[in-house]
Amino acid sequence: MLKRDFLKNTAALALGALFSPAVLARAQEEQLLREARATPLAEGPHTLPALPYAFDALEPHIDARTMEIHHDAHHKSYVSKLNEAVAGKPEEKMSLAELLASVDKKKLPDPIRNNAGGHWNHSFFWQLLAPKGGGQPSGVLAEAIAKEFGSFEKFKEEFAKAATSRFGSGWAWLSVEKGGKLFISSTPNQDNPLMDLPGNRRGIPVLGLDVWEHAYYLKYQNKRPDYVAAFWNVVNWQEAGKRYEAASKG
Repeated sequence: MLKRDFLKNTAALALGALFSPAVLARAQEEQLLREARATPLAEGPHTLPALPYAFDALEPHIDARTMEIHHDAHHKSYVSKLNEAVAGKPEEKMSLAELLASVDKKKLPDPIRNNAGGHWNHSFFWQLLAPKGGGQPSGVLAEAIAKEFGSFEKFKEEFAKAATSRFGSGWAWLSVEKGGKLFISSTPNQDNPLMDLPGNRRGIPVLGLDVWEHAYYLKYQNKRPDYVAAFWNVVNWQEAGKRYEAASKG
């Protein structure tokens, strides 16, 4: 009896592990990656930028498999769908920046808005991560953060709050308004502060964090705060500083 119960419980545990959310998510993402690689990028004006580092360069903070799937499947999908959405339309001749500047619910169809945002957001995101990142900003960006938020630690707290409190999928941003004033915001889905949308505080992003589940689920499951905490170890503050200086002078 005891042996039969042991075997029954062991089988149940094995079955539960086999179909756990993490395992199922990994299987789904693996299938997505295979399908993405088997499907050519739709022809059009937009192209998929290469990652500026290897897939495993951000480990242990962001794992290689997540980076591979995130870039080669998800980002590629946004680019491909954007090319399909603009084909044969006036928007086909517009740059990505021009598309974002044209976004509002009356002017730009959702398929173009969503995929243009996805393409821009991810292209930006890759540049703001670095294998030897982390630490703290320096120079004028450090001064601006201290002036606006009181300290770097206070800034991190407010940014983390924006990232963790975003319901569902979206992004957290550090952006610059005219005059060089910094602000933190969060946007749903693939929106960003460059878009002219109701309730959207507009500015030029200098730092962004993807909080869609596909950005962290394989390693962190549903523990978004752990992913946000890990993000600080790979932030490219040098790039963020350059973007702040350029934006504050504009």
